[in-house]
Amino acid sequence: MNAARREPAWIADAIWWHVYPLGFTGAERAGLAPTEPTRHRLPHVVDWLDHVLELGASGLLLGPVFESEHHGYDTVDHLMIDRRLGTDEDFDALIAAAHERGIRVMLDGVFNHVGRSHPAFAAVLAQGPAATTADWFRLRWPDGLDGWEPGIEPDYDDFEGHHALVALDHRSPAVADHVVEVMRHWLDRGADGWRLDAAYAVPTEFWADVSARVRETHPDAYLMGEVIHGDYAAFARDGRLDSVTQYELWKAVWSSLNDRNFHELAHAFGRHDAMLDTFVPFTFIGNHDVTRIASRLTDHRHLEHAIVLLATLPGTPAIYAGDEHGFHGVKVDRGGGDDAVRPAFPPLPGDLSPVGLPVLRHHQAMLGLRRRHPWLHGARVEVLEVTNELIVYRCADGARALTVALSTSDEPATAALGGTVVAADAMSAPVASAGVRVAPHGWCVAVSGIADGQGSAAR
Repeated sequence: MNAARREPAWIADAIWWHVYPLGFTGAERAGLAPTEPTRHRLPHVVDWLDHVLELGASGLLLGPVFESEHHGYDTVDHLMIDRRLGTDEDFDALIAAAHERGIRVMLDGVFNHVGRSHPAFAAVLAQGPAATTADWFRLRWPDGLDGWEPGIEPDYDDFEGHHALVALDHRSPAVADHVVEVMRHWLDRGADGWRLDAAYAVPTEFWADVSARVRETHPDAYLMGEVIHGDYAAFARDGRLDSVTQYELWKAVWSSLNDRNFHELAHAFGRHDAMLDTFVPFTFIGNHDVTRIASRLTDHRHLEHAIVLLATLPGTPAIYAGDEHGFHGVKVDRGGGDDAVRPAFPPLPGDLSPVGLPVLRHHQAMLGLRRRHPWLHGARVEVLEVTNELIVYRCADGARALTVALSTSDEPATAALGGTVVAADAMSAPVASAGVRVAPHGWCVAVSGIADGQGSAAR
């Protein structure tokens, strides 16, 4: 591994299946009242664990599972499983069932903000500036306040204009202590890592302190931050995180395919490769916050291309639940605008419509290829040829290499890949002199420097 990178050794083999539990299990839209009985929905996720393995993944990334007001990102108790999902015992059973299958589990930690009902903020509303948790938040009391009385509420920083999400003050030692306690608590109960929600909104010095303290007791925990814009490498380095989300690459994948402009993708590859000097990015083509890839692409023939990219590029890849069946769903900017990309799933995988099986088979083939070449995790990527409608790129680790050709052209093309073709669309095929005839809107993958192990995955 590159000496500059910081990550546990096991992550090199990880392929994540990402689930948003409240939606996946069909939970109520709002948290339960104290008088309502606890629901036990986490076993629904257990029933899908064999699907994780059949897909070719090895990790389960869970969206929020802690007590919250509505959507999980308005946490009110970081140390309690959301009663819409179950109990500590249900969580323990999920962890045990996953680990019995060799599946790692990553949790979603919302540590930038809390819901207004969180006890720390409720104390501020009930006790005013004298509350012992007042320093947890960035508060502004009314000008000229001469003595506080119940009903006087401060203004406060929130998360991106969402006033129901109260921003924490990450300069407060008490906040850091709380986050460390929460992360250690669930790692002690068997979690293997954390996705740090809205990490970009939190100072990197906070993450550096928290990460160091968490690793004192859990050195093999994987810590990955949600970062959308900015200098990813600097954020990962300064925050002492193992990785951050690769939104630049996500955007370049669908945008270059839609625009038939592989120059954009080639540029993104250059930036992606530079990141590998410092860390291995967390890669994806879909998640709980964005329009589904099958809905985002304007030409359904290019869905296979997006999956090929995810499976062959360096990174730690994640598949958002449902994308492997070609689910559609458009995110819109309004209340409930995420609902279409966070649907309920049936009790068992076999209950899904067979319409999505071809997409599932393609995922399985490409993730199988990925597992046979785990060195791709930290390989380096370079573009060998690029036009508007054709790109040929090489992912290499020493002498081992995968070379990939993607086309969005209406005409066939010839690409010099070298090596042995191990996967291709139905119409593309090898030709003389180690070249490949790439069919219109086709793709092809070749291996050189090492045997593929399982033979051809071409369909």
